[in-house]
Amino acid sequence: MGQTIIEKIISRNVGYDVRPGDIVTVNVDRVMIHDIFIPFVADKFEEMGFSKLWDPDRVVLIYDHLVPASQVDDTRHFHAGDEFVEKYGLKNIHRSDGICHQLMTEALYVKPGDVVFGTDSHTTTYGSVGAFSSGIGYTEMASILGTGTLWVKVPETIRVEIEGTLPQNVTSKDIILTLIGELRADGATYQALEFCGDTVQSMSVASRMTMSNMAVEAGAKCALFTPDEKTAEYCEIELTQRERSLVGDADASYIRTIHYRAEDFVPVLACPSQVDNIHPVSEYAGTAIDQVFIGSCTNGRLEDLQCAAAILRGKKVAPFVKLIVTPASRKIYSQALEDGTLAILAEAGAIITHPACGLCCGRTGGILSDGERVVATNNRNFLGRMGTSKVEIFLASPATAAACAVAGKIAEP
Repeated sequence: MGQTIIEKIISRNVGYDVRPGDIVTVNVDRVMIHDIFIPFVADKFEEMGFSKLWDPDRVVLIYDHLVPASQVDDTRHFHAGDEFVEKYGLKNIHRSDGICHQLMTEALYVKPGDVVFGTDSHTTTYGSVGAFSSGIGYTEMASILGTGTLWVKVPETIRVEIEGTLPQNVTSKDIILTLIGELRADGATYQALEFCGDTVQSMSVASRMTMSNMAVEAGAKCALFTPDEKTAEYCEIELTQRERSLVGDADASYIRTIHYRAEDFVPVLACPSQVDNIHPVSEYAGTAIDQVFIGSCTNGRLEDLQCAAAILRGKKVAPFVKLIVTPASRKIYSQALEDGTLAILAEAGAIITHPACGLCCGRTGGILSDGERVVATNNRNFLGRMGTSKVEIFLASPATAAACAVAGKIAEP
């Protein structure tokens, strides 16, 4: 019998064929720790009795959620991280270079077929380049730091086939939100999502990152795309035959297959206050808003900023509406500055911030108060995430978000 992508990755990692439900110990290729978790990882690592890292070169520490510090206690995390770096010889450190999930692929830490874990649930993002990546807690991370291994259960796989051409101003964000609405928040719990079809093949790596990033909002353990020439260019590699073979076999066993026609997708919103509360934008058209946020590890990439700029060119943000734009990395910030994208956004009235997680996790400016509404391009709209528990958060694509900023209300792009 054939294998799914996740079964192939794990089989090659452990050296024998695996099937869904098998409990195996994988050899970890790379780990990522971010600033929120580093104090807890460091404490647990030493509590477990470890005195050295299994491989300092395979560990990446990224300061992104708490920079610049917006609460007094944030600095404790920075000090704990710096002490851990000095004590154990970490070499791959990023202080305010951007969001962890952008940097892990952008800085070439991850390649197709890798097994990667991170202390953030959206570590699923790296499946966009054909890696098995998933979020874990600080206890599991401490264990990996000492041993270089972790036990996992081989996931079952849901195959998602998308064929056709997307309508104008419909993006991969609309696809993944629609899928989450169908699966619901727990519909893919501890399962792999495997994306295929000519629509997927035509997508940029950035668009694929958006989809793999949000797969966890349906409970998925990982979300995988077959590596292709776009992957090779992005990862600055030449694909090996082994990497090219990371495709689901025709005779592989899938728990479910979902088919979509690209032409059927429309701009959608995740409405307050659950990510699976999905509705067409048209149903909420005319709803007044107070703020728009374009950024995050979901939609803070260059193509996202360019998409927003194309809609905002020659226009102004509506009176009494704030538009906050946060590039996902310094590299993206520089690219958007060089090609004029940031100038267009600034002229329209956008507030452009440093590359970081920012408002997505309710930090470093932009939080809202009771009764206010925000349209945002990030991945979660839970109560209290961007201010008080009475703030309404709508999740949307950069195209929809930009259209809302101009209209001062929810509007289709």
